[in-house]
Parts: sequence; structure tokens; C-alpha cells
Amino acid sequence: MSLFIAETPGDLAEVERFQRRIAGADTNVAIGLARLAFQVAWISRVGDDSFGRFIRRTLEGEGLDCRHLRTDPDHPTGLVFKERAEHGEDPKVEYLRRGSAASHLGLDDVRDLTFQGVRHLHATGLPPALSPSTRELAFHMLEQARRAGLTITFDPNLRPTLWDSETDMRDTLNALAARADWVLPGLAEGQRLTGLDSPHDIAGHYLDQGATGVIIKLGPEGSYVRTQQDAGTVSGVSVARVVDTVGAGDGFAVGVISALLDGLSPRHAAHRGNLIGAEQVQVVGDMEGLPDRARLRDLEAAHPLA
Repeated sequence: MSLFIAETPGDLAEVERFQRRIAGADTNVAIGLARLAFQVAWISRVGDDSFGRFIRRTLEGEGLDCRHLRTDPDHPTGLVFKERAEHGEDPKVEYLRRGSAASHLGLDDVRDLTFQGVRHLHATGLPPALSPSTRELAFHMLEQARRAGLTITFDPNLRPTLWDSETDMRDTLNALAARADWVLPGLAEGQRLTGLDSPHDIAGHYLDQGATGVIIKLGPEGSYVRTQQDAGTVSGVSVARVVDTVGAGDGFAVGVISALLDGLSPRHAAHRGNLIGAEQVQVVGDMEGLPDRARLRDLEAAHPLA
């Protein structure tokens, strides 16, 4: 989506000036991994409009492979407006994305896609919430990735208002999670999807479904890691001031995925996720705090894993 961030705090009805950026959980993760020097391809649709051209230009400027980004002549690019929150509060957002180009993604958009040379697929719970065709595509991508031998991460990224029912959301996202190697829910998300309370039990649910590991976001407290061999909490990283909480979970995913692809341990992956999530909440925007390799080295040197 094309994102418009209010320049001043207050009710969006009173704001007259906005800064234009881009938004989307999948997009944020793709950009974060590209900044860490991974070769990243991104699949979506944008409208044949100025907002779509802006998104394509921004992503290509970040180094993403956009050959599978389709321009849809019949449906518009989705928009989102975000307030300027104060005192570390979660900002309110308003979406204009019903019937958007991205909601019309389907199997035809990946007919020529191959996984040759691809190591990893990252998926979220957003596409399957948008439409029947995007749900079909989500299952197709995970199944094809498994057949091709890729590793897979899955972030539920709950958006309850997009679903017809709680049961539909829970059953669909748990079915997708069962096809992933690493499941990355927040604690409240895990509780809602599994009906279990503790990080240990939530992680156990997904391990029983076949996951290699589960890393649960605990907010400022850090994250909880559980595999068949190990389990424990990795402490969070304190920040002097929280500016914008949106994108923190996506930054966390960037840290986890990049560390796993770098061959680091699950605990190191959780720690890097904590670091990058903490970086992201200190700036305005959904992905502006995502670091490059040099910045990441500085962060890891300043905050070594205990």
C-alpha cells in the first residue's frame, strides 16, 4: 500500500499535511532483508496509477527484484493513513484497500515462477485474509516451496477485521503455520490462535504440527524461543524513546530470517530480531529504521547476546 503519515499529532480529521511512504508487512520484511544484502524477490499487484508507480520505484530503489510485481489496469493501489502518535502509543490507522489490486492476486500471477536458486520463503497471514484468490495463492506458495526444499517462515500478522469469522481466521492461519519451518507469532496472536496461554505451550502446539522452531514476540521483554532441543527467553533491548510502534514485528522478522540464513543459532536469531525491532520503533515510518549490514554489526557489537 501507499502510506500517508500525518506530519502532526491529533485526529486524522484535523491533519492537513502528510508524508508519503510505503506500507505492508511483507514489503517491510523484503526491504529489511535487501538492506542486509540478501537478494529478495517480492510478489504482489499494484494499480496502474501514481501510487503503484511510487511503490515500484521505491522497492526497486531498495534493490528488490520486482519482476513478479504486476500492474493491474482494473483495480487501484491500496492506501493507508496513519496518525502521528505520541508517548510511544500505537498509532491509529485507516485503510482504503477494499477491492485493491493486491486483493486480486491469484495463481495466474505466479504461473512463470520457479524456485530455482531460491533458499527461503517468508509468508504472512495478510494475503489469505484479503480474498479467496489470495488465500489460494498463499497455500500454493507454501506447498510449492516445501516441494522445492526451501526453508519457510510464517508470521501470522493477525488482522481480525479482514476475516469473516474468528474460526475461519484461526483455522486458516494454523493450517498455513503447519506448512512452515519457523512460526513467528506475537504472544497475544499465539494465544488467540491456539487457545493456550504460555509461550512454552503455544510453541509446543506448533512444534507438534511439524515446525522446526517457534519464536514468540514478547514486546519490550524480548522473545521466547523453542525448538525440539532448546527453549528459553531472550531478553529485549531497551530504547530511550519509542516513536512509532508500527513495523516492529516486521523488523523482528527481518532479524530472525537474516540470522537463520546466516547460519546462526535460534537464540542468536531471536536476539537479532529483538535488536532490529528495537531500532524500528525509534523512527517514524514502517521500515525506515531497518538497518544495513554496517549498522547491524554496530548494534550486535553494542548489544551482544548474553
